[in-house]
Amino acid sequence: MPVEQRHNDSDNSSERAFETRLSAALHDAGDTFDTDRGALVAAGTVRGRRLRLRRRTAVLGGAAGVALAGVGGALLVPWSGSSAGQPRPPSSVSTTPHPTSSPAARAVTSDEMISTLEKLLPKGTFGKAEGRGVDASEPLVAPYAQVVFDDGHGPGAISVAVDRVLPGGSDARQAVLCPDKTFVPYDSCVTRHLPDASVVTVVKRYEYPDRRVDTKLWTANLVTPDGHHVSVSEWNAAAEKGAPISRDEPPLSGDQLKELAAAQEWRGVVDAIPEDPRQTQEPPRAQGNGRAIRQTLTSLVPKGLKVVAHGSDDDDQFTYVVVDDGKGRSLVQINVQPDMSDVAGQLFGAGSETLADGTMVAERKQPGEKDGAGVVMWTVDTMRTDGFRVVISAFNSGSQQSAATRKAPALTMKQLRAIALSAKWRP
Repeated sequence: MPVEQRHNDSDNSSERAFETRLSAALHDAGDTFDTDRGALVAAGTVRGRRLRLRRRTAVLGGAAGVALAGVGGALLVPWSGSSAGQPRPPSSVSTTPHPTSSPAARAVTSDEMISTLEKLLPKGTFGKAEGRGVDASEPLVAPYAQVVFDDGHGPGAISVAVDRVLPGGSDARQAVLCPDKTFVPYDSCVTRHLPDASVVTVVKRYEYPDRRVDTKLWTANLVTPDGHHVSVSEWNAAAEKGAPISRDEPPLSGDQLKELAAAQEWRGVVDAIPEDPRQTQEPPRAQGNGRAIRQTLTSLVPKGLKVVAHGSDDDDQFTYVVVDDGKGRSLVQINVQPDMSDVAGQLFGAGSETLADGTMVAERKQPGEKDGAGVVMWTVDTMRTDGFRVVISAFNSGSQQSAATRKAPALTMKQLRAIALSAKWRP
């Protein structure tokens, strides 16, 4: 009998991984996705991880690209909406090799990926199938398949993508953690431990976190002890975006999603992915530390503001707090990143200033989301002469996915500037 762990609103502790927030950002930004490097860098990216994430999401595209990217990585997606330049939590999306994979593993075609997905689904009809097999020339591009499935109650898109993670590594752990509701609202999140020691997490949420369209998005992410990673997504519409809602709920129940992710067929596909000999161990942790950054940020919050919520990733350079001065909640988030000199020209252009000590400062006031709801985002971006970057943003809402709770953020631009330029960031 699987051991089942349920999560509710009270489970949003600092230990919740931020990676799943990428899925929401990718879905929310998908219709305006571009490859503008300036926007990518302004989103607070770390160079090596930035390039890998960009390559994979750009090549995969569509439902499968979103499904895979949603289990690991930073909210660093380049899009032309109002979130460009916003500090986001950086972390890795890796294809860490499976140490037991055979270099002579057979090839897997795109047709095989599609037929396997169709075979594993209940009785029904299929349409708009597409996929990608194992390509030895593109080891960083994961195999995927997606179809429109109709069980007689309306069509729904279903996608699956497979990858390899380092057994016991941070990607493996974070792939099956529930998202932080400050960034990714959801109806339920259930984590199950299977008899073979695999772990699978099923999340029921919405395509658009702000619910501007009520398309439902349900996902299942499974990680095995050997590092097989399977990500499944489904919608109650024929496409993740741009299609009318065609049924009340996605075609598969939570248990069926779990079973689809746990199917043995996908593990054979993972074993067929060529190993990358350059990546045989856990990558080093980012130089930042989420808890330490949060402690510093909390110490710099002006008097009169009460910290009512917080979150961070211990391996990351990002943290956030939600403050309240009695006039409504306000989200404040920050990235602290070393060695960013190579992108200074893209972050600090016209309108920025250079202080006497050489520190560059850029200030921005902009909408906090694409579709209004009255949310605004105030940002102060700073970089010292050695490339040490501190970028902080405050919102007039306790969450980027909820409506405005006040006219302006709880912190003024002057206060944000003081926090970003504080000497406490450099011990």
